[in-house]
Amino acid sequence: MPAQTRIYHGEMNPSDIARDIIAQFNRGNYRVQQIGHDPKIAVQIATRDYAQSGGQTALTVTLHKVSDGVSIQVGNQAWMGVAASLGVTALSALRNPLSLLDRIDDLAQDIESLQLDEEIWKVIEFSSRQHGVGMALSERLQRYICPYCNTPNKTGDSRCMACGAPLGDIQPQTCINCGFIVRNLERECPNCHAILPPK
Repeated sequence: MPAQTRIYHGEMNPSDIARDIIAQFNRGNYRVQQIGHDPKIAVQIATRDYAQSGGQTALTVTLHKVSDGVSIQVGNQAWMGVAASLGVTALSALRNPLSLLDRIDDLAQDIESLQLDEEIWKVIEFSSRQHGVGMALSERLQRYICPYCNTPNKTGDSRCMACGAPLGDIQPQTCINCGFIVRNLERECPNCHAILPPK
């Protein structure tokens, strides 16, 4: 699965989300390290070297401050030993179904590792809500500039308040799936390729 990028608009720093990711995952079979500080942080999550169960996995979350928000990318997950561990579990179960009892911890950890990127996005969504930000345009970005006279106008105005020029084609919107700012006439998000609803 390719790396996913989402943009959260509002007053928040990368360190706000990095702190929540570290608090959630730096325990049990996972270890977490932070590289860098605001405005750009990478958080690496990996299975501990001597984990008591399951295979090895790792991934990186990159948080970058952008105008009026934070861009977050959850990178491709490196499975390392997870596939091998699942293969051993399947082979053991074929030979002797009761052997699953011996590998139940390995199986549970492997399933948890397979869902790691989904769990990270859940923590990011929760953290962003706690900080009062989301994928909708921030207040500052809800203004747009008339292409004829350079006057800022509020979102939703059909004509420029200074010169009266039509403004329908330049009104900004965000992708409901990833928060990327898209042009009014675009029908597909250039970031996540989600189909945008008609205006």
